[in-house]
Amino acid sequence: MKLFPSKILKNREYIMNRRKRDKSSIYLDSWSLFKIMADFVKGYDDLDDIGAAVTVFGSGRLKKDNPAYKQATEVSRRLADSGYSVITGGSFGIMEAANKGAKESTHAESIGLNIDLPHETEGNSYLDRELKFDYFFVRKVMLVRYSLAYIIMPGGFGTLDELFEVLTLIQTKKTSPGAVILVGTEYWSKLFEFMETMKEYGTINEQDMNLISIVDDVEEVISIVDNSLNVQLSAIKEMGLEESNYGTMLKEIQDIRG
Repeated sequence: MKLFPSKILKNREYIMNRRKRDKSSIYLDSWSLFKIMADFVKGYDDLDDIGAAVTVFGSGRLKKDNPAYKQATEVSRRLADSGYSVITGGSFGIMEAANKGAKESTHAESIGLNIDLPHETEGNSYLDRELKFDYFFVRKVMLVRYSLAYIIMPGGFGTLDELFEVLTLIQTKKTSPGAVILVGTEYWSKLFEFMETMKEYGTINEQDMNLISIVDDVEEVISIVDNSLNVQLSAIKEMGLEESNYGTMLKEIQDIRG
């Protein structure tokens, strides 16, 4: 009888062990679906009553003396004064600034959607309501799901990821149309120039470009958000959902805003 070389025996043992591991992995993946579902259910249940809300994205690295931090605080304070709850990722930097501005107002909620990490500190100290998610992708769904506008402050790769995901969802009509507002002309102008290059190449079109506004003025931000509120209400009415809980809450803010 021909003997197997030791290398072949080792490879065979490795393959058999891998099969066992893969089988266990399949079972673990199947059970993890329940954990994912629980994350979604928690988000839907806890955020169903927030009404008109705006999500603010931006860098977690910027400090309190940065002009963008101060601007995010001012923008969010004005949003909350206008009746819009402010949603962020619940961490520091621009997120903290936005929650701080909303917290200083008594007219709307400051909400943080954080992620549960092994060595992560607690969220910022300006939250009226904080949720923690196990999965980044569930958290990202919730940051988009309950907002009628998205304010993009200066940020890095994570902020760009959030910006382009929101744009893609609106472009492909996978979420309701909402205003996408880049705050800070100096910071965002080069990106906008690159988007013009994309349009010239035919990878996006003028309609896609019109999804984005670049502003510096706080009052202009509020005006764009108010318009987005009206667009949302028109879409809800077309679907026959104006009497729904969400439709009623948006209508209350519209009446306040005049």
